[in-house]
Amino acid sequence: MKKQLPIAVVVLLICAFATMGQQATPSPSASPAPKPAMTRAQSQRSIISTERKLWEAWKKADMKPFRSYLSTDSVMIGDSGVSNKSDSLKTMEGMKCEVKSYELSDIKVTFLNNDAAIMTYKAVQDGTCGGQAVPPTVWASSAYVKRGGKWWAASHQETPAKP
Repeated sequence: MKKQLPIAVVVLLICAFATMGQQATPSPSASPAPKPAMTRAQSQRSIISTERKLWEAWKKADMKPFRSYLSTDSVMIGDSGVSNKSDSLKTMEGMKCEVKSYELSDIKVTFLNNDAAIMTYKAVQDGTCGGQAVPPTVWASSAYVKRGGKWWAASHQETPAKP
């Protein structure tokens, strides 16, 4: 009986551990499938669409899209220098622009990685800002960053085209 007691204890321990292991395994539960990542083509369409919305907002003197689509740490580069989002919005709100028309062409989106891209293009425009004619043609670049699944405009720069 003394020889059988240790064997019985070992068998009980093995059974107990085996049962505990089965109980610890969680039962499968229905959880929502993870949202698939945006493809490059979808990202490209989103970036181009956002850029067009910003140009249309400029034409309509509507600052709401700029507040919505510019990243909090955005940087704008212009003939007056470099400014952050807050300063850029103040400048745009204070400068009266009348935009008759614009057209974007030669659009190219270059991805630096999955979360950063640069959009380059040519813009032909007819308008005035602060009583001064805007350059009729500019070459522009806008940097975009993806945060929280959304593409944000992080920087914009324009260079007047040579005649």
